[in-house]
Amino acid sequence: MKNLAPLSLSIAVTVCALSALCVRFAVSDDEPSEGSEAANASVLVQQTALRQGSLPQTVTAYGTVQADASARNTLMAPVAARVGAVYVHLGQEVEKGAPLLQLVPTAPTASTYAQAVSTLKVATDGLKRTQQLLDEHLATNQQLADAQKAESDARAALSALQSQGAGGPTTLHAPFHAIVTALPIVTNALVTEGTALLDLAPPGDLVLLVGVVPAQAASIRRGDSAQITAVGATQSYSGRVVLRGAIVDPSTGLVPIQISLPHGVLFPGETAQAEITIGSVQGYVVPHPAILVDDNGATYVVQTERMVAKTVHVRVLGAHDEQDVIAGPLDASAPVVLAGNHQLQDGMKVRLSDSGSR
Repeated sequence: MKNLAPLSLSIAVTVCALSALCVRFAVSDDEPSEGSEAANASVLVQQTALRQGSLPQTVTAYGTVQADASARNTLMAPVAARVGAVYVHLGQEVEKGAPLLQLVPTAPTASTYAQAVSTLKVATDGLKRTQQLLDEHLATNQQLADAQKAESDARAALSALQSQGAGGPTTLHAPFHAIVTALPIVTNALVTEGTALLDLAPPGDLVLLVGVVPAQAASIRRGDSAQITAVGATQSYSGRVVLRGAIVDPSTGLVPIQISLPHGVLFPGETAQAEITIGSVQGYVVPHPAILVDDNGATYVVQTERMVAKTVHVRVLGAHDEQDVIAGPLDASAPVVLAGNHQLQDGMKVRLSDSGSR
């Protein structure tokens, strides 16, 4: 009986060892190893087909709405005067013939007019006397001619002063349907002859004046289409380039560009953005999220072949809205990854999201 105890202990140890080995093999069969998990890993992605196409090539510029210089009209003081009244306001739209302001002659102007009236009276009386003397054979034809010239000159001088408003208060009226775009004077201001009183512009002759750097301005041509959007607004309007400047504005360093505007869509002085289309660029068109940048600053996209990722370095030729035109050693039959591409490296497996391909 003493020899049975060691034998029983040996059998127990052997059974435990065999049980542990069976458990190990069972676990090994049911759970994959870390290596097999890595081999079967995949990234959830969304992709789109690669397509050839083109996008418009545009130049973006900012500027202000103003009257076309060829249609602008500046009213100036015909004589030295005092502004008696101003009937309009800056930015006001006025009809043709509407009163704009009143000018009252200054004392020197009134004195000049009074002298012209007196000079004409004297010249007229002198002409009558000379005519009478000639009829009585007491004056010559030359004397009559001199009197006639003196009377004609005096009448012309007075007429000129009258047309300028020197004879009394004068009201200036709008020569056409217009917008008051500048009003630098106020009531009771003294103005000299030739002083600018106000600027008028036809409502339908407004343009957007923008500035473009010389390198971009060289590619802009008269007639190029443009989309104009007021700053802070969402609606855009169509226009065309009506003038591309041939010099650089020294105050801004930019080349002036004038763009036509539809009637009544923007106000004079309003700031707006213009996207000028100067051509188009051809290549593969992809949504912007497909473009990635590596650590070296190079752009690339990720394509999939048989659900395996492949990175392809590309050049971005142009962009418009949310799309880009790219070129590079791309496989035209392989889709481009849009979502999940940041996680991918060459050779990694992918699986499609519920939205699949676009």
